[in-house]
Amino acid sequence: MPSKIFRNPAGGDASLLSPSNYDDDAPSVHSSRSEDDSDSEDDEALNRARTSADIRRYDQSVLLDEEERDKLLEDNRRSAQGGNGTAGGLEGLRSGIKGLWSKSHQRLPGIEDNDSAHQEDVVDTGEKRRQRRIRRQRRKEKLMEDASHGEDGELMYEMEQGRIKEGSATGSSSDTDESDDLDRRGLLNIHDENMQRRKRRWAWCAIYLLIVLGFMALLLVAWKLSQKARLTKENQKFLSNGTALFAPTTILISLDGFRADFLNRGLTPRLNTFVQEGVSPVYMMPSFPSVTFPNHYTLVTGLYPESHGVVGNTFWDVELQEEFYYTHPSAMHKKWWGGEPLWVTAENQGIRTAIHMWPGSEAHIMDVEPAYLDKYNGKEPLSNKVSRVLELLDKPGQEDDKVAVEDMRPQLIAAYVPNVDADGHLYGPNSTEIRVTISDVDTMLDNLFKGLETRNLTNIVNVVVVSDHGMATTDTTRLIQLEDLIDTSLIEHTDGWPLFGLRPKDPTDLQALYDGLAAKAATNPNIDVYLRDVNMPERYHFSTNERIAPLWIVPKTGWAIVHKDELDVVDAKAKGIAYHPRGLHGYDHEHPLMRAIFIARGPAFPHEPNSRVEPFQNIEVYNIICDSLALTPKPNNGTLRLPLKPVGLHSDETSPPEPADPEPTPSLSDAAPDAILSISPIEASSAADPNVVPPHMVGVDTPDNPAEDDTNVDRPVVEDESGMTEEEKNWWEWFKGELDDLKGWIGGFVQSGGKNETQAGK
Repeated sequence: MPSKIFRNPAGGDASLLSPSNYDDDAPSVHSSRSEDDSDSEDDEALNRARTSADIRRYDQSVLLDEEERDKLLEDNRRSAQGGNGTAGGLEGLRSGIKGLWSKSHQRLPGIEDNDSAHQEDVVDTGEKRRQRRIRRQRRKEKLMEDASHGEDGELMYEMEQGRIKEGSATGSSSDTDESDDLDRRGLLNIHDENMQRRKRRWAWCAIYLLIVLGFMALLLVAWKLSQKARLTKENQKFLSNGTALFAPTTILISLDGFRADFLNRGLTPRLNTFVQEGVSPVYMMPSFPSVTFPNHYTLVTGLYPESHGVVGNTFWDVELQEEFYYTHPSAMHKKWWGGEPLWVTAENQGIRTAIHMWPGSEAHIMDVEPAYLDKYNGKEPLSNKVSRVLELLDKPGQEDDKVAVEDMRPQLIAAYVPNVDADGHLYGPNSTEIRVTISDVDTMLDNLFKGLETRNLTNIVNVVVVSDHGMATTDTTRLIQLEDLIDTSLIEHTDGWPLFGLRPKDPTDLQALYDGLAAKAATNPNIDVYLRDVNMPERYHFSTNERIAPLWIVPKTGWAIVHKDELDVVDAKAKGIAYHPRGLHGYDHEHPLMRAIFIARGPAFPHEPNSRVEPFQNIEVYNIICDSLALTPKPNNGTLRLPLKPVGLHSDETSPPEPADPEPTPSLSDAAPDAILSISPIEASSAADPNVVPPHMVGVDTPDNPAEDDTNVDRPVVEDESGMTEEEKNWWEWFKGELDDLKGWIGGFVQSGGKNETQAGK
């Protein structure tokens, strides 16, 4: 009976567990010769599956077969144990084993059932199947490892996780649609990844292409610049000093604060000889306002201050909402500096430049730097300036093809000398100290000219000496309190000095403020009042820039306006306090005390020695320097070009009389130096007692007023100190200062004693 349980009910020779009984697709996966098939034939049967779904269905059917067989074996074993070892139980176990391992469903058609033979082969067949399952499992694992994309990759991931996801294509043999979707998604993923790779490749190609194009553009620009420089070099005329060739070279030297009449004081033998060797006007006019920064920038741009934007040493910019203060580091920002200075023009045209301490040279204007730049150093000895200029001239020139560009000799050298201006402010233009300084500067120029002569460059290098403005003497009796003129609480910003540019807090107050100032100016001849957009004198060229304040108070030359919190004018007069600075400028640029100098010599100035040209304004200097170097100047306000047109020779008859400084105030001659109050030329503003009547003009410097001859002033002979060493001069200056302090103390003591006696008598 038990054996019948495992027989096919249909009476066939296939066992109950034969796949043909429950799987119609079994023959499509395995042939009926599977018992005897080799591994290669099994592989061929597996390879005939077209999709991974077919492979998974086959694998799952095998697993189900194995599970069913294991279950039947377990049931038969339990039945045998429960049969008390009877023959029936053994027979049932044998029948179960026979039916379990029956492979009639895989036999070839026409082969008769042979149960006994089949039972004999059960053990061998089971071992073969076990080995085949092991090999099949290994092949499956190898297939999983090789899978990298799509549904095979996902199957590998699930198997590595030790489970098959519920509802996934790998867990259901019948979910063919989902398997196909996974196949399509896998293909799409592969396509997308390939597209991304292509895009990345094209992006990198574009980046590399841009880099190559940029590099080629830089090479093109460099080539054009080198061609331009080479063209300039080829078109220049070279002169030989016997040891080297020199392209056109110009040295421009500015003596800050050197007034034109300083040449007539007998203190400048080298400069006077220079005048006789070259060409010059009797004087050169600065631009308005006659202060350092606007005029030095005008010298190198050819533009009025209203055009280049540096309208004063201090000013307020409405658009930037910032203040320009000439000594502050922020002043060296290119946003303040308009126009194109000489060094930019030259560098852009292939001419190398060296700029020594020139105002504005550190501002990176137009992002073009001089080849050599020396930053400002107010304490630099004059001898160092000479050494620096000669050092630059000793460099190899561009005619030497072997020299590196950075080591080439510059063709434009511009040097700034601040000494005369500094001592003019500190001591006044008629002081003993300024005479010494003027003589020292002349000695510096003499050493420079000797260096040129030693190098045989006197007739090869152009030398141009200029100044930016003159200097006027100040006095406490020529001070005006700003608070006497205007309500300062209505003013938001004050620009300039000693002139005053006023910016009202409320623009609607402008006309009322002007009317009030004009009424006071009508009774005070020492000031002029102007509205920038209404009645500013046209000759000033000082109205077409918003950096210029809308309202201006312009004192006469030698007068100054001060804030009361800086100096109380009434108190200073009563106590005999001297006003500092002792020298000032910034006034009407046409006044004789504001006149500057221009002297030139060299191959670009082939004029008769001692030639005289008509006076001109400093806006012409830019064009003159450009022409001396064969440069094309940028558009500017100047019109004068080389060659200059002399109108005659200098002589005693053509030299104008020395302009008069304001007369010294006798009441201050004995003032103690300890009572002197020093006010910075820029920081000093204004202040005054409203009850004080404005002081009358004392010795106003106008060309029409008769003046006391400056030669009558008792001055020590400067030449007496010319033989001193620098250390001896410093000691002598210290001794004189101590002596002056002693005199002042004695004078103050005597004055205080006299006042006490007077009060006691009362």
